[in-house]
Amino acid sequence: MKIIHAANELGNGSRKVCLAIGVFDGVHLGHQQIIRQTLANARQHDALALVITFDRHPNAVVAPGRVPPQIFARSQKLRAIESLGVDALLEIHFDESFSEKSGEIFIRELADGLGKIHSVCVGADFVFGHRRSGNVALLKKLGAELGFQVHGLAAVSLDGQAVSSTRIREMIRAGNLDAASQMLGRCYAICGRVVAGEQIGRELGFPTANLDAANLILPPNGVYSAVTRLKGKTYRAALNLGLRPTMASASPPLRVEAHLLDFSGPLYGEELELELGVKLRDEKRFGSAAELRAQIQRDVAAVRTAE
Repeated sequence: MKIIHAANELGNGSRKVCLAIGVFDGVHLGHQQIIRQTLANARQHDALALVITFDRHPNAVVAPGRVPPQIFARSQKLRAIESLGVDALLEIHFDESFSEKSGEIFIRELADGLGKIHSVCVGADFVFGHRRSGNVALLKKLGAELGFQVHGLAAVSLDGQAVSSTRIREMIRAGNLDAASQMLGRCYAICGRVVAGEQIGRELGFPTANLDAANLILPPNGVYSAVTRLKGKTYRAALNLGLRPTMASASPPLRVEAHLLDFSGPLYGEELELELGVKLRDEKRFGSAAELRAQIQRDVAAVRTAE
């Protein structure tokens, strides 16, 4: 998948382009439907399938007080989109200047940069542009003028309810990871780069990789079984989410710490994606480091036998 940051970088020559446009946080079943429709259009008409998305949630610029925590890290999102088989992805830098463009100007600039657009596929309720001036009706009006088809797809339903990023966040926050995974169409996973910690896990005999999971939605605090892949190998892991109440701290930050079973070696700077399994226990304060060490031993044993 080719990643570009401006429409004129695609280099499609005389080939037509089919577009899927959206934020696509989580790349859930509804998003997948939009992208697969785009792929089908492209294959049918010998066109390129191009996903258009943004480098941050638009609310980060237009409504900073209402930025939802993200389901996926950027790298997860890109991998999920690539796995669907698209030809290219246009990642737009969403800043204040871009936020002031009307929906019509946005589409006209895309048309100028890409040349011949064959189709545009979005969710039926998709809105875009300054003051949410763009919608499916505007796309159809511009499509009639500029010669492209428009597909506004209804939301995918699961268990009688629409699949949405908002609903997935609710399920993750509630700890219903099975429901979140069903709507995502893949196992729910936390992804982050390994950063330096305080070496407390190492002192206890269980070194941990501390993940930078800033801005991600996370399930309730506690200890979970998990699986990760590193350098072509799969490792089970005990994942701790929480504030480490046994360790005295006036204002402890939320920690995302993974102990990889049967692994040794440096991890700083590596990106880990951890697929969560079952929750083993809630977060708990222990009377001593020895009690905590004994509990971690039990946690690790439970991870080895977890489904």
